[in-house]
Amino acid sequence: MTPAITALWRDPSLRLMVVAMLLQGSFVASVSTFQSLIAVTLYGLSDGAYALVLVASLIVSVAASIGVGIITDQRPSRRALALCAAVTMTAGAVLVLAGDNAVAFVVAHVLLLPVAGTLFGQLFAVVRLVTADYPRAQRDGIMATVRAIYAVPFVVMLALWGLLFDRGVSLLSVYGWTTLTGAVLMVLILRRWPHDARTPWTDVPSGLGFRASLAEMMHGPVLLRVVLVGAVHSGSALLGVVLALLLHAASGAGAGADADASAGAGAAGMFIAIFVVFEIAATLSVGWLRQFARRLHIIAVGTFVYALALAALPLAVGTPALWLLTLPLGVGGAMVYALAIGYLQDLLGSRAGAGASLLALQQIAAQGISAAAFALGAALGGYGIAAVLGAVVMSAAMVAILWLDRNAPLDA
Repeated sequence: MTPAITALWRDPSLRLMVVAMLLQGSFVASVSTFQSLIAVTLYGLSDGAYALVLVASLIVSVAASIGVGIITDQRPSRRALALCAAVTMTAGAVLVLAGDNAVAFVVAHVLLLPVAGTLFGQLFAVVRLVTADYPRAQRDGIMATVRAIYAVPFVVMLALWGLLFDRGVSLLSVYGWTTLTGAVLMVLILRRWPHDARTPWTDVPSGLGFRASLAEMMHGPVLLRVVLVGAVHSGSALLGVVLALLLHAASGAGAGADADASAGAGAAGMFIAIFVVFEIAATLSVGWLRQFARRLHIIAVGTFVYALALAALPLAVGTPALWLLTLPLGVGGAMVYALAIGYLQDLLGSRAGAGASLLALQQIAAQGISAAAFALGAALGGYGIAAVLGAVVMSAAMVAILWLDRNAPLDA
């Protein structure tokens, strides 16, 4: 076992976060990978309409993420808000299944599922609290390992979905699984998550009001870095949107029927599952690499490798070369995702709730920027142009971060 895995195994609080993170990863892997395909091909949303759905869900995510971060810093409430996220996950999935129409899909993805996404930041906030006294490099290693664990469901679930879709299973099955996942999360939180007044970790109230907390997060240098890190991550968000659509277009299938809608979904699931295997393997090595290199330099190398692979994606679709891209996407992604979490959390020191809000805001920025790239690329000529735009944006953002932090301490 690596030191990080040993620490996660021995600490009951960290074990709880690991199990919850596996369930959260299962939800995200199942829904995010195929929601664009479901929206466009099954429910008939246009590219522009789907982009609007992404923007609307972005607005709800901003409000929910900021609110959760401020409330959990002000007073002990992590258990209650984690339970709220699990409830909205279940409700959103049930709504799509019960309604089975475009309206139900839009309502679920705009009002309910974005709130469920706040659990991701909350789990990392608790990990940050538990490891507050660890050296920064060791804490980065633990955060990287938790991030790798989050990615495990992307291998298992997407491989499974790929097989099921190739056998004709409906795309809406992902919401059936999400219903079950949300229910299990609710039981886990109710039975295992410590009550907020009796947590084994130290959770000191911030003493700040809503406006003061918001001002701290919106402080210019902090917000700029959050947006830039979001721009770096937008390449990953964009990949999740365009991959299934590019493969669907390459298959020559039409829109509307569920069988046609599933065309390309199996290959998309298998592609992501394979590159996530590489991502997990590389992520588990980041803690070791962190002992010899600066955090930002590792993130930068990963960003540029990922961007090159993303730009090559439109050229590789429909050829065997597509599967070769799983390696640079996996390794590059690991170097970015594993360490960007610690970078963001350190922007506000030990303030775990605010740090979780920054993490969520970064994800929101990534979704917003990827939505803009998707809409612009589709308008200019197709999904392939959107992928190239995403590669350019994430590379430019990384260059800007390196310039801003050129005088940062050597251990940063």
